[in-house]
Amino acid sequence: MVKVVGLLSQLNTVRVLVIGDFMLDTYTRGKVKRISPEAPVSVLHVQSEDSLPGGAGNVVLNLISLGAKVTAIGRVGEDAAGSQLIRSLEQEGVDVSGILLQKGFQTPVKNRLIADSQQVLRVDFETPSPISETFEQLVIKKILSHLESVDIVTVSDYGKGFLSRLLLRTVIQNAKKRKIPIIVDPKGVDFTVYRYATILKPNLSEAYAAAKLPLDAPLDHVADVLLQNVHVDMLLITRSEEGMTLFTKEGERMDFPVRLKEVIDVTGAGDTVLAVISMALGNGLGIKYGAEIANIAAGMAIEKVGCTRINLSELAVRLLEYDVENKIFDEEHLFALKHALNGNQYTVLGLDSTQGMTTALFRSMRQIASKTKEKKLIVYLRDNEPDEEFVSLLSSLSEVDFIILKCESLKNLCEIIRPEEVYVIKDDMLISLENPSDLLELSMASTIIPKQLQFLLASQSSLQGEDA
Repeated sequence: MVKVVGLLSQLNTVRVLVIGDFMLDTYTRGKVKRISPEAPVSVLHVQSEDSLPGGAGNVVLNLISLGAKVTAIGRVGEDAAGSQLIRSLEQEGVDVSGILLQKGFQTPVKNRLIADSQQVLRVDFETPSPISETFEQLVIKKILSHLESVDIVTVSDYGKGFLSRLLLRTVIQNAKKRKIPIIVDPKGVDFTVYRYATILKPNLSEAYAAAKLPLDAPLDHVADVLLQNVHVDMLLITRSEEGMTLFTKEGERMDFPVRLKEVIDVTGAGDTVLAVISMALGNGLGIKYGAEIANIAAGMAIEKVGCTRINLSELAVRLLEYDVENKIFDEEHLFALKHALNGNQYTVLGLDSTQGMTTALFRSMRQIASKTKEKKLIVYLRDNEPDEEFVSLLSSLSEVDFIILKCESLKNLCEIIRPEEVYVIKDDMLISLENPSDLLELSMASTIIPKQLQFLLASQSSLQGEDA
């Protein structure tokens, strides 16, 4: 049996507890056409303005886009920005019962001014302040009440004073006690506050600063110092357009060069990595595979302006560019395919691998692909044990977008996303079916095609005539 190779297809829904500094990201977009007569500065003619959850909120948005169920723990002020932040997260289906109001605290706002897709200035409204002991105990109580119902804990520290030493120690100890992985995106130069976390994910400059080493020091030396001081299981250092490097406490090093088309803006790429790694570990994937997916997602984030969320559909498309075997899905991996097809129309073609890759079959697939260019072509293999070489050959064809194995897979998928058209190949003829269930009811090559089925092609000669 052909195995599903695509890493994305192994991601299922996980329950994530996100703890950290939540803020509001505002994007003011416009055009610069002249210089101000008042000072030698550009005049931005504003055309639009929108706001999204930022900081830990951006991590949450990425997790939601990847299919996670998220509970958020943080704080906001009693202000308009805080209300808007909570409202935005609620609209995404996030459990915001752990986001508490703190009197006297100003919800951080980062306003990015963007002219013609280029960020020209960022204006920050914030006053970092530590939490009081009373407020700290309220937060800890909230955290402990949610730990029993999550698969993974994600900490996003932006250095705003919310994540105190006691709070972090309590979270890490209790997560480890329950054998829940905990991933931390750190801030500052004292990484000892994150001791015993499962994964620590600093960027390159943060890692050097925390290790108190010059920038020309070998990265391996930096990692050794941090691993000895912080006692985490793994250290994942993100390196912007250079990719990322993973170090384990056993002394192993793995480098992941980034694969991207163009560097536009590195803002928020770390949040994307944190979200994808959380999804991977929450699904029980090894860190190596999680880092590979995260590395691709980070490359996609760098290609866009500002903080951005990467969804499963976009990841699926990018993964297909790198590995054609990611097209193959079986019963256990429909989660990713459902998201990859989200918002798309698709056509299903039913085949038996016993037919082999004939000229007539290739012509039929090419005709479907040319006839329905805007639709994805899904080949459904009706065999219980399809020929591996046949599946491999199918996956290499550009006309084929996805391959589904096993009968129940198509049944479950069609209940959620109804295909626009369904075809089957019989005696080298391309036949249109009225209903996906007709394809499920058909057995192998001995099946008699019902009379009511509409013949799309009158004869094989007409196919050959079009080819001539």
